Amino acid sequence: MTKHRLLSRILIFLRLKRKNWFFLKFGFLVFALIVLCEYVIYYLVIFQCHWPEVKPIASGSKQQTSEPVLRVIFLADTHLLGEINGHWLDKLRREWQMERAFQTALWLLQPEIVFILGDIFDEGKWSSPQAWTADVERFQRIFRHPPHTQLIVVVGNHDIGFHYEMNTYKLQRFKKAFDFGELFSTKGINFVMVNSVAMEGDGCTICSSMEAQLIELSYLLNCSRQEKYHSSPKCSGIQQLSASAPILLQHYPLYRRSDANCTGEDSAPPEKKNILFEERYDVLSKEASQKLLWWIQPRLILSGHTHSACEVLHNGKIPEISVPSFSWRNRNNPSFIMGSITSVDYSLSKCFLPLEHTVLTIYCTAGILVALLIFTHCLPLLHHHFFSSHFIRLIRNQKA
Repeated sequence: MTKHRLLSRILIFLRLKRKNWFFLKFGFLVFALIVLCEYVIYYLVIFQCHWPEVKPIASGSKQQTSEPVLRVIFLADTHLLGEINGHWLDKLRREWQMERAFQTALWLLQPEIVFILGDIFDEGKWSSPQAWTADVERFQRIFRHPPHTQLIVVVGNHDIGFHYEMNTYKLQRFKKAFDFGELFSTKGINFVMVNSVAMEGDGCTICSSMEAQLIELSYLLNCSRQEKYHSSPKCSGIQQLSASAPILLQHYPLYRRSDANCTGEDSAPPEKKNILFEERYDVLSKEASQKLLWWIQPRLILSGHTHSACEVLHNGKIPEISVPSFSWRNRNNPSFIMGSITSVDYSLSKCFLPLEHTVLTIYCTAGILVALLIFTHCLPLLHHHFFSSHFIRLIRNQKA
Protein backbone atom coordinates (compact mmCIF):
# COMPACT_ATOMS: atom_id res chain seq x y z
CA MET A 1 0.00 0.00 0.00
CA THR A 2 2.91 2.38 0.88
CA LYS A 3 4.64 1.70 -2.45
CA HIS A 4 1.41 2.38 -4.28
CA ARG A 5 1.01 5.79 -2.59
CA LEU A 6 4.64 6.68 -3.19
CA LEU A 7 4.33 5.81 -6.87
CA SER A 8 1.16 7.86 -7.19
CA ARG A 9 2.80 10.90 -5.57
CA ILE A 10 5.83 10.62 -7.85
CA LEU A 11 3.62 10.50 -10.93
CA ILE A 12 1.59 13.49 -9.72
CA PHE A 13 4.79 15.46 -8.96
CA LEU A 14 6.19 14.74 -12.42
CA ARG A 15 2.96 15.83 -14.06
CA LEU A 16 2.85 19.08 -12.05
CA LYS A 17 6.53 19.78 -12.74
CA ARG A 18 6.06 19.31 -16.46
CA LYS A 19 2.87 21.38 -16.39
CA ASN A 20 4.52 24.23 -14.46
CA TRP A 21 7.54 24.22 -16.78
CA PHE A 22 5.21 24.43 -19.77
CA PHE A 23 3.29 27.39 -18.34
CA LEU A 24 6.59 29.09 -17.47
CA LYS A 25 7.74 28.80 -21.08
CA PHE A 26 4.31 29.84 -22.31
CA GLY A 27 4.32 32.95 -20.12
CA PHE A 28 7.81 33.90 -21.27
CA LEU A 29 6.83 33.56 -24.94
CA VAL A 30 3.72 35.71 -24.45
CA PHE A 31 5.78 38.34 -22.62
CA ALA A 32 8.42 38.34 -25.38
CA LEU A 33 5.70 38.69 -28.02
CA ILE A 34 4.17 41.73 -26.29
CA VAL A 35 7.57 43.38 -25.84
CA LEU A 36 8.36 42.81 -29.53
CA CYS A 37 5.06 44.18 -30.88
CA GLU A 38 4.59 47.03 -28.42
CA TYR A 39 8.17 48.25 -27.90
CA VAL A 40 10.97 46.68 -29.92
CA ILE A 41 9.32 46.92 -33.34
CA TYR A 42 9.28 50.72 -33.13
CA TYR A 43 13.04 50.81 -32.54
CA LEU A 44 13.68 48.33 -35.37
CA VAL A 45 11.68 50.41 -37.87
CA ILE A 46 12.56 53.99 -36.86
CA PHE A 47 16.25 53.07 -36.47
CA GLN A 48 16.34 52.80 -40.27
CA CYS A 49 15.47 56.51 -40.64
CA HIS A 50 18.28 59.03 -41.05
CA TRP A 51 18.46 62.79 -41.20
CA PRO A 52 18.79 64.10 -44.76
CA GLU A 53 21.93 65.99 -45.66
CA VAL A 54 21.82 69.63 -46.66
CA LYS A 55 23.88 70.41 -49.74
CA PRO A 56 27.00 72.38 -48.83
CA ILE A 57 27.33 75.95 -50.05
CA ALA A 58 29.77 76.39 -52.91
CA SER A 59 32.44 78.95 -52.03
CA GLY A 60 35.10 79.28 -54.70
CA SER A 61 36.87 75.95 -55.12
CA LYS A 62 35.66 74.69 -51.75
CA GLN A 63 32.29 73.64 -50.42
CA GLN A 64 31.24 74.47 -46.94
CA THR A 65 28.07 74.49 -44.83
CA SER A 66 28.39 77.75 -42.93
CA GLU A 67 24.71 77.99 -42.02
CA PRO A 68 23.59 76.19 -38.84
CA VAL A 69 21.35 73.20 -39.55
CA LEU A 70 18.04 72.86 -37.72
CA ARG A 71 16.66 69.32 -37.36
CA VAL A 72 12.88 69.31 -37.44
CA ILE A 73 10.16 66.65 -37.43
CA PHE A 74 6.78 67.39 -39.02
CA LEU A 75 3.77 65.21 -38.26
CA ALA A 76 0.02 65.72 -38.65
CA ASP A 77 -3.48 64.57 -37.77
CA THR A 78 -2.98 62.70 -34.51
CA HIS A 79 -6.75 62.83 -33.83
CA LEU A 80 -6.72 61.92 -30.15
CA LEU A 81 -10.16 60.46 -29.51
CA GLY A 82 -12.63 62.12 -27.16
CA GLU A 83 -15.34 60.98 -24.80
CA ILE A 84 -18.17 60.96 -27.38
CA ASN A 85 -16.99 58.86 -30.33
CA GLY A 86 -13.88 57.32 -28.84
CA HIS A 87 -14.23 53.60 -28.06
CA TRP A 88 -11.93 52.71 -25.17
CA LEU A 89 -10.16 49.90 -27.08
CA ASP A 90 -9.62 52.07 -30.16
CA LYS A 91 -8.34 54.88 -27.95
CA LEU A 92 -6.00 52.57 -26.03
CA ARG A 93 -4.57 50.87 -29.13
CA ARG A 94 -4.03 53.86 -31.41
CA GLU A 95 -2.85 56.27 -28.74
CA TRP A 96 -0.37 53.72 -27.44
CA GLN A 97 0.94 53.37 -31.02
CA MET A 98 1.44 57.14 -31.32
CA GLU A 99 3.06 57.40 -27.90
CA ARG A 100 5.56 54.63 -28.59
CA ALA A 101 6.32 55.96 -32.09
CA PHE A 102 6.80 59.53 -30.86
CA GLN A 103 8.92 58.62 -27.84
CA THR A 104 11.06 56.24 -29.89
CA ALA A 105 11.59 58.89 -32.59
CA LEU A 106 12.64 61.44 -29.96
CA TRP A 107 15.12 59.01 -28.40
CA LEU A 108 16.66 57.81 -31.67
CA LEU A 109 16.56 60.98 -33.79
CA GLN A 110 16.95 63.77 -31.19
CA PRO A 111 15.09 66.51 -33.13
CA GLU A 112 15.37 70.11 -32.03
CA ILE A 113 11.77 71.00 -32.93
CA VAL A 114 8.62 68.97 -33.59
CA PHE A 115 5.71 70.57 -35.46
CA ILE A 116 2.24 68.98 -35.42
CA LEU A 117 0.20 70.34 -38.31
CA GLY A 118 -3.29 70.41 -36.85
CA ASP A 119 -6.12 68.10 -35.84
CA ILE A 120 -4.43 67.30 -32.57
CA PHE A 121 -7.79 66.14 -31.24
CA ASP A 122 -10.71 64.43 -32.89
CA GLU A 123 -13.45 66.11 -30.86
CA GLY A 124 -11.94 69.47 -29.92
CA LYS A 125 -14.63 71.20 -31.97
CA TRP A 126 -17.35 70.14 -29.52
CA SER A 127 -15.48 69.18 -26.33
CA SER A 128 -16.86 70.36 -23.01
CA PRO A 129 -14.42 72.29 -20.75
CA GLN A 130 -13.89 69.17 -18.62
CA ALA A 131 -13.33 66.93 -21.66
CA TRP A 132 -10.98 69.48 -23.21
CA THR A 133 -8.86 69.63 -20.05
CA ALA A 134 -8.67 65.83 -19.92
CA ASP A 135 -7.75 65.63 -23.62
CA VAL A 136 -4.99 68.23 -23.24
CA GLU A 137 -3.53 66.33 -20.28
CA ARG A 138 -3.59 63.12 -22.35
CA PHE A 139 -1.88 64.88 -25.22
CA GLN A 140 0.84 66.21 -22.91
CA ARG A 141 1.45 62.68 -21.59
CA ILE A 142 1.58 61.01 -25.01
CA PHE A 143 3.72 63.72 -26.62
CA ARG A 144 5.92 64.51 -23.65
CA HIS A 145 9.37 65.69 -24.63
CA PRO A 146 12.69 66.68 -23.05
CA PRO A 147 13.55 70.36 -22.45
CA HIS A 148 15.97 70.49 -25.38
CA THR A 149 13.15 69.63 -27.84
CA GLN A 150 10.43 72.16 -28.65
CA LEU A 151 6.93 71.01 -29.52
CA ILE A 152 4.87 73.47 -31.58
CA VAL A 153 1.33 72.79 -32.78
CA VAL A 154 -0.78 74.31 -35.55
CA VAL A 155 -4.55 74.57 -35.21
CA GLY A 156 -6.82 72.31 -37.28
CA ASN A 157 -10.54 72.07 -37.99
CA HIS A 158 -11.05 69.23 -35.50
CA ASP A 159 -9.42 71.35 -32.78
CA ILE A 160 -11.69 74.39 -33.06
CA GLY A 161 -14.31 73.29 -35.59
CA PHE A 162 -14.89 74.04 -39.25
CA HIS A 163 -15.50 77.68 -40.12
CA TYR A 164 -19.22 77.48 -39.28
CA GLU A 165 -18.38 75.88 -35.88
CA MET A 166 -15.37 78.02 -34.98
CA ASN A 167 -15.73 80.74 -32.37
CA THR A 168 -13.50 82.96 -30.26
CA TYR A 169 -13.87 80.79 -27.17
CA LYS A 170 -12.60 77.63 -28.91
CA LEU A 171 -9.73 79.51 -30.56
CA GLN A 172 -8.62 81.16 -27.33
CA ARG A 173 -8.90 77.83 -25.52
CA PHE A 174 -6.55 76.29 -28.05
CA LYS A 175 -4.09 79.22 -27.91
CA LYS A 176 -4.02 79.07 -24.11
CA ALA A 177 -3.29 75.33 -24.09
CA PHE A 178 -0.62 75.36 -26.81
CA ASP A 179 0.69 78.94 -26.97
CA PHE A 180 -0.16 79.05 -30.67
CA GLY A 181 1.32 82.00 -32.59
CA GLU A 182 1.84 83.05 -36.19
CA LEU A 183 5.63 83.42 -36.31
CA PHE A 184 8.49 81.36 -34.94
CA SER A 185 12.13 82.12 -35.79
CA THR A 186 15.29 80.23 -34.85
CA LYS A 187 18.76 79.84 -36.36
CA GLY A 188 17.85 82.42 -38.98
CA ILE A 189 14.85 80.34 -40.17
CA ASN A 190 11.34 81.81 -40.20
CA PHE A 191 8.29 79.57 -39.74
CA VAL A 192 4.88 81.10 -40.40
CA MET A 193 1.94 79.21 -38.87
CA VAL A 194 -1.51 79.96 -40.22
CA ASN A 195 -4.94 79.24 -38.79
CA SER A 196 -6.18 77.95 -42.15
CA VAL A 197 -9.70 77.43 -40.77
CA ALA A 198 -9.98 81.21 -40.59
CA MET A 199 -9.01 81.69 -44.25
CA GLU A 200 -12.65 81.57 -45.31
CA GLY A 201 -12.65 85.04 -46.83
CA ASP A 202 -16.19 85.92 -45.71
CA GLY A 203 -15.22 88.80 -43.41
CA CYS A 204 -16.05 87.06 -40.13
CA THR A 205 -14.44 88.54 -37.02
CA ILE A 206 -11.83 85.81 -36.61
CA CYS A 207 -11.16 85.73 -40.37
CA SER A 208 -10.66 89.51 -40.58
CA SER A 209 -8.35 89.46 -37.58
CA MET A 210 -6.34 86.62 -39.08
CA GLU A 211 -5.94 88.40 -42.42
CA ALA A 212 -4.88 91.62 -40.67
CA GLN A 213 -2.20 89.71 -38.74
CA LEU A 214 -0.95 88.08 -41.94
CA ILE A 215 -0.76 91.41 -43.76
CA GLU A 216 1.26 92.85 -40.88
CA LEU A 217 3.49 89.78 -40.88
CA SER A 218 3.90 90.08 -44.65
CA TYR A 219 5.11 93.65 -44.20
CA LEU A 220 7.60 92.51 -41.57
CA LEU A 221 8.93 89.71 -43.81
CA ASN A 222 9.19 92.01 -46.83
CA CYS A 223 11.22 94.50 -44.82
CA SER A 224 13.58 91.74 -43.75
CA ARG A 225 14.23 90.87 -47.39
CA GLN A 226 15.28 94.37 -48.39
CA GLU A 227 18.97 94.86 -48.93
CA LYS A 228 18.98 98.31 -47.27
CA TYR A 229 17.03 97.20 -44.22
CA HIS A 230 18.32 99.82 -41.77
CA SER A 231 18.16 102.76 -44.18
CA SER A 232 14.60 102.21 -45.40
CA PRO A 233 12.31 104.76 -43.68
CA LYS A 234 9.29 102.47 -44.08
CA CYS A 235 11.01 99.63 -42.22
CA SER A 236 12.64 101.63 -39.45
CA GLY A 237 11.74 100.71 -35.90
CA ILE A 238 10.20 97.30 -36.68
CA GLN A 239 11.27 93.90 -35.46
CA GLN A 240 14.34 92.59 -37.24
CA LEU A 241 14.05 89.13 -38.76
CA SER A 242 16.31 86.95 -40.82
CA ALA A 243 16.15 87.68 -44.55
CA SER A 244 15.45 83.99 -45.11
CA ALA A 245 12.29 83.16 -47.07
CA PRO A 246 9.79 81.64 -44.60
CA ILE A 247 8.40 78.13 -44.37
CA LEU A 248 4.60 78.10 -44.29
CA LEU A 249 2.91 75.63 -41.93
CA GLN A 250 -0.86 75.08 -41.86
CA HIS A 251 -3.50 72.40 -41.57
CA TYR A 252 -5.48 72.80 -44.80
CA PRO A 253 -3.53 72.32 -48.02
CA LEU A 254 -3.48 75.11 -50.57
CA TYR A 255 -5.92 74.72 -53.42
CA ARG A 256 -5.53 71.75 -55.74
CA ARG A 257 -8.18 69.99 -57.78
CA SER A 258 -7.57 66.49 -56.38
CA ASP A 259 -4.88 64.01 -55.43
CA ALA A 260 -4.78 62.62 -58.98
CA ASN A 261 -1.13 63.57 -59.47
CA CYS A 262 0.02 62.40 -56.03
CA THR A 263 2.33 59.40 -55.96
CA GLY A 264 3.95 57.16 -53.39
CA GLU A 265 2.94 54.25 -51.20
CA ASP A 266 1.32 56.57 -48.66
CA SER A 267 -0.62 58.67 -51.17
CA ALA A 268 -4.41 58.44 -51.38
CA PRO A 269 -5.82 55.06 -52.51
CA PRO A 270 -6.57 54.81 -56.27
CA GLU A 271 -10.34 54.96 -55.79
CA LYS A 272 -10.04 58.35 -54.03
CA LYS A 273 -7.36 60.07 -56.10
CA ASN A 274 -9.70 61.42 -58.76
CA ILE A 275 -12.35 62.71 -56.37
CA LEU A 276 -12.47 66.49 -56.75
CA PHE A 277 -11.68 68.48 -53.62
CA GLU A 278 -14.19 70.93 -52.21
CA GLU A 279 -12.83 74.41 -51.59
CA ARG A 280 -12.94 75.58 -47.95
CA TYR A 281 -13.53 71.99 -46.81
CA ASP A 282 -10.84 69.72 -48.27
CA VAL A 283 -8.48 72.50 -49.35
CA LEU A 284 -8.29 76.28 -49.15
CA SER A 285 -10.07 78.30 -51.80
CA LYS A 286 -8.17 79.55 -54.83
CA GLU A 287 -8.43 83.11 -53.54
CA ALA A 288 -7.12 82.29 -50.06
CA SER A 289 -4.29 80.22 -51.54
CA GLN A 290 -3.17 83.07 -53.78
CA LYS A 291 -3.32 85.50 -50.85
CA LEU A 292 -1.03 83.32 -48.75
CA LEU A 293 1.44 82.84 -51.60
CA TRP A 294 1.48 86.60 -52.22
CA TRP A 295 1.68 87.70 -48.59
CA ILE A 296 4.12 85.10 -47.24
CA GLN A 297 6.15 84.26 -50.36
CA PRO A 298 7.28 80.97 -48.80
CA ARG A 299 10.08 78.75 -50.03
CA LEU A 300 8.32 75.63 -48.71
CA ILE A 301 4.80 74.73 -47.52
CA LEU A 302 3.82 71.82 -45.27
CA SER A 303 0.21 70.89 -44.53
CA GLY A 304 -1.97 68.02 -43.28
CA HIS A 305 -5.73 67.35 -43.29
CA THR A 306 -5.97 64.82 -46.16
CA HIS A 307 -4.28 62.03 -44.11
CA SER A 308 -2.35 61.07 -47.28
CA ALA A 309 0.94 62.13 -48.80
CA CYS A 310 1.24 64.45 -51.76
CA GLU A 311 3.74 66.87 -53.27
CA VAL A 312 2.50 69.83 -55.29
CA LEU A 313 4.35 72.68 -56.99
CA HIS A 314 2.66 76.09 -56.75
CA ASN A 315 3.40 78.81 -59.30
CA GLY A 316 5.94 76.42 -60.79
CA LYS A 317 8.48 76.94 -57.99
CA ILE A 318 7.02 76.61 -54.46
CA PRO A 319 6.70 73.02 -53.24
CA GLU A 320 3.95 71.94 -50.85
CA ILE A 321 4.25 68.70 -48.91
CA SER A 322 1.07 67.13 -47.53
CA VAL A 323 2.09 65.18 -44.42
CA PRO A 324 0.20 61.88 -43.88
CA SER A 325 -1.57 61.09 -40.63
CA PHE A 326 0.56 59.90 -37.71
CA SER A 327 -2.14 57.53 -36.43
CA TRP A 328 -3.08 53.94 -37.28
CA ARG A 329 -6.67 55.09 -36.99
CA ASN A 330 -6.37 56.99 -40.27
CA ARG A 331 -3.98 54.81 -42.24
CA ASN A 332 -2.14 51.50 -42.11
CA ASN A 333 1.27 53.05 -42.86
CA PRO A 334 1.64 56.31 -40.90
CA SER A 335 4.79 58.38 -41.22
CA PHE A 336 6.39 61.71 -40.46
CA ILE A 337 8.71 64.11 -42.29
CA MET A 338 12.29 64.74 -41.19
CA GLY A 339 13.81 68.05 -42.24
CA SER A 340 17.35 69.37 -42.12
CA ILE A 341 16.86 73.11 -42.62
CA THR A 342 19.11 76.14 -42.89
CA SER A 343 18.28 79.75 -43.63
CA VAL A 344 19.11 79.23 -47.31
CA ASP A 345 18.32 75.58 -48.02
CA TYR A 346 16.52 72.48 -46.78
CA SER A 347 16.41 68.74 -47.31
CA LEU A 348 13.49 66.46 -46.43
CA SER A 349 13.05 62.73 -45.99
CA LYS A 350 10.21 60.51 -44.81
CA CYS A 351 10.25 58.08 -41.92
CA PHE A 352 7.62 55.33 -41.89
CA LEU A 353 6.26 53.80 -38.72
CA PRO A 354 5.48 50.09 -38.24
CA LEU A 355 2.53 48.91 -40.32
CA GLU A 356 -0.55 48.06 -38.30
CA HIS A 357 -1.11 44.99 -40.50
CA THR A 358 2.39 43.78 -39.68
CA VAL A 359 1.76 43.93 -35.94
CA LEU A 360 -1.63 42.23 -36.30
CA THR A 361 -0.08 39.51 -38.49
CA ILE A 362 2.59 38.85 -35.87
CA TYR A 363 -0.07 38.53 -33.17
CA CYS A 364 -2.28 36.23 -35.28
CA THR A 365 0.65 34.03 -36.30
CA ALA A 366 1.81 33.83 -32.70
CA GLY A 367 -1.75 32.92 -31.62
CA ILE A 368 -1.85 30.01 -34.06
CA LEU A 369 1.58 28.80 -32.94
CA VAL A 370 0.54 29.03 -29.27
CA ALA A 371 -2.60 26.98 -30.01
CA LEU A 372 -0.47 24.31 -31.71
CA LEU A 373 1.98 24.40 -28.81
CA ILE A 374 -0.80 23.85 -26.29
CA PHE A 375 -2.22 21.01 -28.38
CA THR A 376 1.14 19.26 -28.75
CA HIS A 377 1.72 19.68 -25.03
CA CYS A 378 -1.66 18.35 -23.95
CA LEU A 379 -1.63 15.31 -26.26
CA PRO A 380 1.28 13.52 -24.52
CA LEU A 381 -0.25 14.40 -21.15
CA LEU A 382 -3.44 12.61 -22.14
CA HIS A 383 -1.47 9.54 -23.18
CA HIS A 384 0.59 9.74 -19.99
CA HIS A 385 -2.51 10.03 -17.84
CA PHE A 386 -4.07 7.04 -19.57
CA PHE A 387 -0.88 4.96 -19.10
CA SER A 388 -0.53 5.96 -15.42
CA SER A 389 -4.14 5.11 -14.62
CA HIS A 390 -3.82 1.78 -16.40
CA PHE A 391 -0.56 1.02 -14.56
CA ILE A 392 -2.07 1.81 -11.14
CA ARG A 393 -5.08 -0.39 -11.86
CA LEU A 394 -2.73 -3.29 -12.68
CA ILE A 395 -0.92 -2.85 -9.36
CA ARG A 396 -4.22 -2.80 -7.49
CA ASN A 397 -5.36 -5.98 -9.23
CA GLN A 398 -2.08 -7.73 -8.32
CA LYS A 399 -2.48 -6.67 -4.68
CA ALA A 400 -6.01 -7.95 -4.67
